[in-house]
Amino acid sequence: MNQLILTAQVQEVGLIRYTPAGMPALDFSLKADSEVQEAGRPRKVSLEIRAVVIGEIVKRIQTLGIGGQARFSGFLSAQRNGCGTLFHVTALDEARSA
Repeated sequence: MNQLILTAQVQEVGLIRYTPAGMPALDFSLKADSEVQEAGRPRKVSLEIRAVVIGEIVKRIQTLGIGGQARFSGFLSAQRNGCGTLFHVTALDEARSA
């Protein structure tokens, strides 16, 4: 199953655009810093990922704004140009942002 759940901070927000079906879409980027266990040792991990949201959640991302933190859920796909990965956010939970 292709599923990603990531607690992250909104790094950058683009302008609203519309899909051919008339749905609002928003491109943005996320940054996550955390410490995980790998081979029994702590490791600091930092990542930035491009993301997109389509539909009603667009307004929630805009309200969250740059610097806003939440738990984002969705799936991964290749970017249109085939270079890199794109996180398609399908849900977010601001209550679990800490």
